[in-house]
Amino acid sequence: MSIKESLFVLKDRDFGWFFASRFVNIAGTSMSHIALAFAVLEVTDSASALGAVVAAHTIPMVIFLLVGGVIADRFPRRLVLQISNLSSALTQAVAAGLIITGNAEIWMLIVLEAVNGTMSAMAYPAMQGMVPQLVARKDLQPANLLLSMSRGALTILGPSVAAVLVVGVGAGWALAIDALAWLLAAIFLLPVRIPHRDKTGPKTSAVADLVEGWTYVRSTTWLWVVVLAFMVINTMWAGGMQVLGPVYAKSSSLGIQGWGLGSSAQAIGILVMTFALMRMTLRYPLRAGMLGVTLMGLPFIALGLWPQTVPFIIVMAVAGAGIEIFGLGWNLAMMENVPEEMQSRAWSYDMLGSYIAMPIGQLMYGPLGALFGAQPVFLASGVLCILICLATVAVPSVARLQRIEQPATEGRTQEPLRD
Repeated sequence: MSIKESLFVLKDRDFGWFFASRFVNIAGTSMSHIALAFAVLEVTDSASALGAVVAAHTIPMVIFLLVGGVIADRFPRRLVLQISNLSSALTQAVAAGLIITGNAEIWMLIVLEAVNGTMSAMAYPAMQGMVPQLVARKDLQPANLLLSMSRGALTILGPSVAAVLVVGVGAGWALAIDALAWLLAAIFLLPVRIPHRDKTGPKTSAVADLVEGWTYVRSTTWLWVVVLAFMVINTMWAGGMQVLGPVYAKSSSLGIQGWGLGSSAQAIGILVMTFALMRMTLRYPLRAGMLGVTLMGLPFIALGLWPQTVPFIIVMAVAGAGIEIFGLGWNLAMMENVPEEMQSRAWSYDMLGSYIAMPIGQLMYGPLGALFGAQPVFLASGVLCILICLATVAVPSVARLQRIEQPATEGRTQEPLRD
């Protein structure tokens, strides 16, 4: 598969507009995380306050993810995504205005991020569930790689630009750009037409839909094992890289710009690996993916042993490459093996399990750093990340899950693969 062959999927009108929506959204979001972190640090230097603001986004997102999955499986996913995008545009615009005018207080940012997190809980399951509706199964790999390529390309400059804006004119302007991106993302979804979903059988309640989704997840070993692993990995990444990391960078030789360069390097690693994956097929997507995730432990280890700008940039690029391998492998495993009518619920359970403990990391890494020192906490996190990944690969259903070979004319429906 070449780059030209991958781009062919954009000729599909509906996927093309969906791609454009994701493109502009990622462009703004690539700056918002760093902008928000240092916006909070403009109000207060407290790592605990930053953790509270970040957790304010994550907690309601986790709480409402299952609701979002049910909604996205019961109602048109495009409509669900548009409403979420418009709501997120409004909350980011208000946050940007407060920060730019100097009127922001921590409690205000907490409230706004809580609303934004709730909207994200509606958007994520709908967004992931739309992809297998818009493209044939034979095009899932190029479609996912194109989405990942746009994310990688845009986030190369985004964090560094955000850092420059923070230093030059303040963090609010990056959030203002993110608000505009959310608005454009909603507009670009207007031309998208999704194939009608025939719903057969008796109508069920939302609770019954949740139970059905849970039954599927717990009976599919490779799914719940990987989700369980990421429950811990994401907790460490959220606490270490979103909370303790920026605080440590601000007071160390890394600095704000060094931290932004590291984030951009991660995006470069993602982008380079995206191009590499366009020329290969992941025969065992989960095995390759979890081995790739072991590389996420390297930035922690570098911060723990050698917290300098150049080593940090290098290991973040390597980690980005590993993240991209997992991202493609996981998307292919889910989109090929989970039935279409279950897609959003399966993604919501995946996200719930992966994100549910993130607030713990966001709230605890600041105090852990103060108690034990930042560098020992980073080092322990890196070692634990690598051990968890290797243990996950050792699970037979994870290691042995293969791509499903399909003829070019085959449609999108398929029976789910079970253990």
